[in-house]
Amino acid sequence: MDQYKDEKAGIYLRLMTEDDTDLIVTWRNSEEVRKHFIYQAMFTREGHLSWLHNVVEPGKAAQMIICESDTDKPLGSVYIRDIDREHRKGEYGIFIGEDVARGKGIGTAAAKLMIRYVFEELKLHRLFLRVYADNMRAVRSYEKAGFVREAYLKDDVYVNGAFRDIILMAVLNPQDFK
Repeated sequence: MDQYKDEKAGIYLRLMTEDDTDLIVTWRNSEEVRKHFIYQAMFTREGHLSWLHNVVEPGKAAQMIICESDTDKPLGSVYIRDIDREHRKGEYGIFIGEDVARGKGIGTAAAKLMIRYVFEELKLHRLFLRVYADNMRAVRSYEKAGFVREAYLKDDVYVNGAFRDIILMAVLNPQDFK
């Protein structure tokens, strides 16, 4: 995992462990993080441990912790869910849990590292994501990381009593085209 670091951004990725559970639950339940997720339900410790043992450990998902290089302080998490080995694709997700780490390019740097991990280690061909269409800060970050817009889905999800538009974005493994 040593190769998944960005010296300029001052971060690295490490595998998530069971010891990260309380931090993940706290971050994911914070309003600043939760409001950007399609699924708004509150996380529980039991639910996260079930995710770890039944989804991550068997390889149906991969989840990393974004850490500050100088202090090893956890800042957030990146993950790939619904890994489809037959079609060599998965869905990307990220959240920056620490307020002090937001707006500093850490999300973009972490996305670039996770894209490399997905293509180099998991050997996937396509990595996609869904983002609220009005979350232009996230869209710009994803574009800087290499994702391109593929579709605009009108009224695609119903969240908190309202329909929301979604932008579908993806990045393809350049090694598959050589």
